[in-house]
Amino acid sequence: MKVRLPKHREFLIKMDPDYPFEAEAWEALNNIVKEYSVDGKSIYSPTFIEDNEDKVKALQEKYEFTYEIIEK
Repeated sequence: MKVRLPKHREFLIKMDPDYPFEAEAWEALNNIVKEYSVDGKSIYSPTFIEDNEDKVKALQEKYEFTYEIIEK
């Protein structure tokens, strides 16, 4: 049997382990996912990265984390 699996991309978020606002930053990032899901969209949708990258960049400036987009 042959199965074609679509490629999946994810944000890989990295924060300094001693960062004092880590919990606040993760809460803000999780809110992006919750807001995206309100319309019935999934984090596995092909446009999740494009739809949310500007929001993640805005949080990156505020909370000073790094991220990269990885493909699985």
